[in-house]
Amino acid sequence: MTGRVFRLHSTLELPLEDVHSYFDENPDLPEEIADVDITRRNNTLIIKAQATDESLSKYTPTAQLKASVSETRVYEEEPPRAGGPRWGDEEEEEIPSELVEFACFKGDRETVLQNTAVQYPMFLVLKEIALLSEKGTLTAITEHDGDLEATRIVEGEKRSATVEVVENPRKNNSGKSGVDWRDNEFISD
Repeated sequence: MTGRVFRLHSTLELPLEDVHSYFDENPDLPEEIADVDITRRNNTLIIKAQATDESLSKYTPTAQLKASVSETRVYEEEPPRAGGPRWGDEEEEEIPSELVEFACFKGDRETVLQNTAVQYPMFLVLKEIALLSEKGTLTAITEHDGDLEATRIVEGEKRSATVEVVENPRKNNSGKSGVDWRDNEFISD
């Protein structure tokens, strides 16, 4: 399988427990990935690919997914808003809640998906994780077998996406649109 990841932006958040459960269930990994190593350093989760290609040196850094880990209090029901009306001297009930650790895959390609060896197959793993997420989005432009492909997953659901090639308006402030090929000093007759 050939492929490249050109652009990627992620705001995915999902419980850390769901990430571990996904890998504990032995998912169908792309054929270029034999297994993954999951390590945690303080508040950073790193999911590193182990390549099936034995010609890669053991010193070659393979692609890895990187997420920050944060604790969030999750309530069983919505807590009352501060400043709401109070009726009499009712005793305030405590709403049941728990602290949940979330894996936050947030940032652009270099932040979330690092290293180039088996990067595209590791992107496919990230897509599967995105389908588990109930919060955040994953958008990407990739190339697979010579075709450009747009990916957009919003809150665990695939959405339509297209690749559109446009000129960068920031680079051309002269009011002209496009390149003047007829009057270009770098092209000789």
